[in-house]
Amino acid sequence: MKTVFTASDKLGDIVSKLPKASEIFKRYNIDFCCGGQRPLAAAIQEQNLNEGEILAALGKAYQEAESVKQDTAKDWQQSSYSELIDHIVNTHHAYLNQELPRLSENVTKILRVHGAHHGAVLSKVHKLFHSLKMDLEQHLIKEEEILFPMIKEYEKNPADSLLPKIRETILDIENEHTAAGDILKEIRSITEQYVSPEDACTTFRLTYQKLEELESDLFQHIHLENNILFPRLGMQV
Repeated sequence: MKTVFTASDKLGDIVSKLPKASEIFKRYNIDFCCGGQRPLAAAIQEQNLNEGEILAALGKAYQEAESVKQDTAKDWQQSSYSELIDHIVNTHHAYLNQELPRLSENVTKILRVHGAHHGAVLSKVHKLFHSLKMDLEQHLIKEEEILFPMIKEYEKNPADSLLPKIRETILDIENEHTAAGDILKEIRSITEQYVSPEDACTTFRLTYQKLEELESDLFQHIHLENNILFPRLGMQV
């Protein structure tokens, strides 16, 4: 099999070239969004993973995508700032605005119904999720009202005077990304990889499923910003 990636490649670069790599990295609990500027080797060493196994999985996924044309994701590296920003807002921000209130209801509901038997876990999930929800709501406002308009203005009129403020705001955004990623990792750990207990009702199972979907969407959201948008503005996460 032709070697496509090496352990020295950055995680974010791998996912940019092969979006399906995100599924492989998630399977091995490799952080490709907040830690996207790290080489694959660092993540492998950190978790004592099998380098050959992971590289083989990446190579197979890449060749499958090439041969059957499954990977039709847009190359955001070649897109304008405005096009990428609009995609982030219309896809990932829209998803959060829709799903966060629904998840809030369900996380509260399963704590109320199943708290007697699973209170230790569900109380933590409830607290962590609502902390994440509050942070994300403020985060989306900061991006949509402050950061993204500045970047679009810079794209129209690339004045150097705009860059310090843009980069200062990006640093805040990156820190918020890291905090959100840490909360999601904690939720995944507490729920034992989102596995519902045997006595879970349909709402319980659905809530865990939706939490995992939230994690997947948010990681892709952060990847597009940390590993594609921000580096093009001279920022390395």
